[in-house]
Amino acid sequence: MRISTFRLALATLMILAPAWSIRAQPAPPGPTLAAVKQKGLLDCSANQGSPGFGVPDSRGEQQGLDPDICRAIAAAVLGPDARIRWTVLTSQARIPALQSGQVDLVARTFTWTHSREINAGLQFGPVAFYDGQGFLVHKSSGVTAAAQLEGAAICVTAGSTNELNLADWARTNRMDVRPVVFENNEDTRKAYISSRCDAYTLDASQLAGFITSLPRGENVILPDIISKEPLTPAVRKGDPQWFDIVRWTFHALVLAEELGVTRSNVDSMLGSANPDVRRLLGVSGDHGPAMGLDKRWAYNAIKAVGNYGEIFRRHLGEDSALGLPRGLNALWNKGGLMYAPPMR
Repeated sequence: MRISTFRLALATLMILAPAWSIRAQPAPPGPTLAAVKQKGLLDCSANQGSPGFGVPDSRGEQQGLDPDICRAIAAAVLGPDARIRWTVLTSQARIPALQSGQVDLVARTFTWTHSREINAGLQFGPVAFYDGQGFLVHKSSGVTAAAQLEGAAICVTAGSTNELNLADWARTNRMDVRPVVFENNEDTRKAYISSRCDAYTLDASQLAGFITSLPRGENVILPDIISKEPLTPAVRKGDPQWFDIVRWTFHALVLAEELGVTRSNVDSMLGSANPDVRRLLGVSGDHGPAMGLDKRWAYNAIKAVGNYGEIFRRHLGEDSALGLPRGLNALWNKGGLMYAPPMR
């Protein structure tokens, strides 16, 4: 009986061996990966100006959470000398630009919704920032809660989830408000500053960034949150390899924070005995080649921008003008929702 069992196990191994050897081979590049490698650069979205998430610096380079996600993906695909071509997109232009192939990736305060994923032919990666829509008002108005906005003119940007959320919130709460709609965030901000509107509605984190540019103490973000806004990088549907690369590069940044791998210590961590760290950094395993990338894909991403916690702290947290708490964006083992699947 033991001999028969052994023979059966051996036969099974011989049958499966070819499949294992096939999986161990580097994956051929899919259409997007091949195009990015041929261009020698990543075409990524850029924001017109959203503090913490994407603003051009004095050299015209984008700085923020979303640009750093693009930098991490570019480094994972093209290595340490990766280049990025930024395309500034309005809220209305994001989807057509991705659908048409003008950009390879949209990471631009982009809310993951059913209609965008199903009807627009997009695919959203992991949530990069858990947010919600709020309201900003002039302190002189005396308004302290959203329920006091009855009859108010509210600035909102077209082509964003904020416009629909405002309508749904008003209908649900039987509020009579007057949306004042502008094509882009810059025009919306200018209108609010000039008091063409009584309030400005936008994702709360972006309001926190905007208020830093206003006279101190003259504006108030109301405590009300009226929606869920999972801000997520997106790609075109139909290229599962590219989706895997975008998704797992972000997961790698979260895993790096959990494992204590940082931009400054990543080289020394190559000698770690921790199996999770070794797989993450490509010392063991073939996780990169399985996606058509180099073994050091995650190492290159972390070396370029740091782990998720470093990115958050630099652009949104204590090292930034916004000073936002981690909240829901803390790691899963620190009371937040940031959770990456194991790399094994």
